[in-house]
Amino acid sequence: MVFRRLSRWAVAAPVALVIAGLSGCGSAEPAASPASAAAGAKEVNVFAAASLTGTFTELGRTFEAAHPGTTVKFNFGSSATLAQQIVQGAPADVFAAASPATMKTVTDASLASGPATFVRNKLEIAVPKDNPAKVDELKDLTDPKVKVALCAEQVPCGAAAVKALEAAGLKVTPVTLEQDVKATLTKVELGEVDAALVYTTDVIAATGRVQGIDFPEADKAINDYPIATLSKAPAGDLAKQFVDLVLSPQGRDVLTKAGFQSP
Repeated sequence: MVFRRLSRWAVAAPVALVIAGLSGCGSAEPAASPASAAAGAKEVNVFAAASLTGTFTELGRTFEAAHPGTTVKFNFGSSATLAQQIVQGAPADVFAAASPATMKTVTDASLASGPATFVRNKLEIAVPKDNPAKVDELKDLTDPKVKVALCAEQVPCGAAAVKALEAAGLKVTPVTLEQDVKATLTKVELGEVDAALVYTTDVIAATGRVQGIDFPEADKAINDYPIATLSKAPAGDLAKQFVDLVLSPQGRDVLTKAGFQSP
């Protein structure tokens, strides 16, 4: 009888251990779920012109809401600088430039193809709220007493300023040349200059802090904005989907409300 009881215990013990093991595996499944979700998280790295900061930030939130677990990371700055960073190997999935010339830097390096123009932008004169220099027109910027900020010529807003001034037959000597349009506008907001040539969209974004003055020659210096998925984009399909959002009616609505023109 003793032998029989021991035999039954010897059979029952492994079964109990197996059941316990299975039970343990079952209880571990919920703990593995967060790790699995984390592994599925995705990032989309978007390099975009500084003038797109507000609109693309909004579109980024829209994209994240439609793609749970996805994060859109932005690198905003001068299109010329961003193009060079991409060519030098910076990890990027999407490039949105403020001019075809800066996009060409990337396409010539075979890092993107088939860019699409999604909006256009033109210049305005930005002055402080109280307009201390009493600037009314583009010609006023030629007065040596008026302190003017311009974007550096190699960046899109600077190239547009050169074109507009040439169209007007005017020469302006700036007190500072900035590397992107946001930095140029900041000089006006801080009262460090009397005027600057920046994009209409930036004047709108700074409503209440600066005044905007239209001038006719701006129509001869309008910038097309191209966007493209980079050929080596780590995010792949997600990058294409972000570009699709920008090109969609929903994206166009966000951009035009900010003052961008349809192409």
